[in-house]
Amino acid sequence: MLIDWFTVIAQVINFLILVWLLKRYLYTPILKALDEREKRISTQLAEAEKFKEEAQKEKNDFKQKNENIDNQRKSLMKKNEEDANSERLKSFENLRNELQAQRLKMNELLNNERQELCNEIVHKTQHEVFEIVQKTLSDMASINVEAGIAEVFIQKILALSDDKIKLLQSALQASSFTAHIHSAFTISKEQGQGIKSAISSVTKKETSITFETDPSLVCGIELIADGYKLSWNITDYINSMEKNIT
Repeated sequence: MLIDWFTVIAQVINFLILVWLLKRYLYTPILKALDEREKRISTQLAEAEKFKEEAQKEKNDFKQKNENIDNQRKSLMKKNEEDANSERLKSFENLRNELQAQRLKMNELLNNERQELCNEIVHKTQHEVFEIVQKTLSDMASINVEAGIAEVFIQKILALSDDKIKLLQSALQASSFTAHIHSAFTISKEQGQGIKSAISSVTKKETSITFETDPSLVCGIELIADGYKLSWNITDYINSMEKNIT
């Protein structure tokens, strides 16, 4: 069998040309297209992975924000509750203090009223006792009670101890030997002279005397000189009687 080399060579050339053409115009573009597609797919996959990571990050951020908001909400609710409890306790404390102050004020008012009532009763009792004593003594022996009080006070001055006389002398010296006599009744001239003589007798000094009437003394008389005080008053006997009774 004879080989037609021309035909063979022609076919080989045609085949090579076909291979070249296929490679140039079909295979290379396809490979290039495949390569580009692969790159595009890789890029898309990378972008998808990045998007997924960003989505996951946003999800985590959103979750963290929700947790933070929830924690802040709980903290705010707790703070509001604590503030409300504190305010309620403060209101209760203020109310208790106010009630305590009102109770103390009421007790003070009651004590003052009780003290005023007691003082009024004692004062009226003193007047009643004085009037009864004066009337009784006048009826029994026609004795002037006021003169008796002045005489008792004179005797009280004359009976002063040495220590009390020294105190009286110091007080009179500090007051330029001026003394004040307060009495529940008007001191007569004779009574005043007797008191002045008694003071001069114990102090060995001439003393100037001023006389004032003070009804609050109630059947009493007192000597005052620069803070020094010597008194005789039925109040002392009423108080003594009150202590003995109570």
